[in-house]
Amino acid sequence: MVQQVLINDDDYYVPDASYLMTENDTLDNFATSKQKRLLIGSLYSSIQNQTFLAAANVGIYHTDGQPAIVPDVFLSLNLQVPENWWEKQNRCYMVWRFGKPPEVVLEIVSNKEGDELGKKLKIYEHMRASYYIVYDPNQQLAEKILHVYELRGTRYFETSETWLEQVGLGITLWEGKFEDRQDTWLRWCYQDGNILSTGDERAEQELQRAEQERKRAEQAEQRTQLLAERLRAMGVDPDTL
Repeated sequence: MVQQVLINDDDYYVPDASYLMTENDTLDNFATSKQKRLLIGSLYSSIQNQTFLAAANVGIYHTDGQPAIVPDVFLSLNLQVPENWWEKQNRCYMVWRFGKPPEVVLEIVSNKEGDELGKKLKIYEHMRASYYIVYDPNQQLAEKILHVYELRGTRYFETSETWLEQVGLGITLWEGKFEDRQDTWLRWCYQDGNILSTGDERAEQELQRAEQERKRAEQAEQRTQLLAERLRAMGVDPDTL
């Protein structure tokens, strides 16, 4: 039941937000929705020579007779969505059809109800996903913001290493603006620490490179004109050189 709170003398009531369901395993909030777009979009914008499948909020069926688990984000290498993705059997990730689990599964913690460090960890461990990442920006589960688990044999071991060797990508916390929102974001990165760019960032980088090329061309033209003027002052026609 939603509790109502009196907010003025006219007996006008509004719901108390602390009693509202703002997120769960199927319901996103603004922050997690935007974070997922950043993680998925930057992969498809930056990785050009590798076939992969990445998705957010898509169910993974891993064991016959068991319900799907729905990670916030997953990445599976050397795969792509089937051509007819509207067929029932192609609408989600069935491990037995794709032949392997995703290499990376990632959960973003919104509350303490998801049991990301308990039940979900055991499911992904049983699924044998190579890496399991838990991003806890509000430190609801522990003091650590980022938990990285690597599969060794049949068990997950937590590691401080953020370079995912088997995937050829890393993860990093990045301060900056995404979709007009300045914040701390979880991002993919290369081994040198450079982040994978979004489409908008790549477009901005291209504009900056084009502007730099234009300025260099202008400076070269100015130097050429200055040299021509000096030659003429010396009585030399630069057009004959």
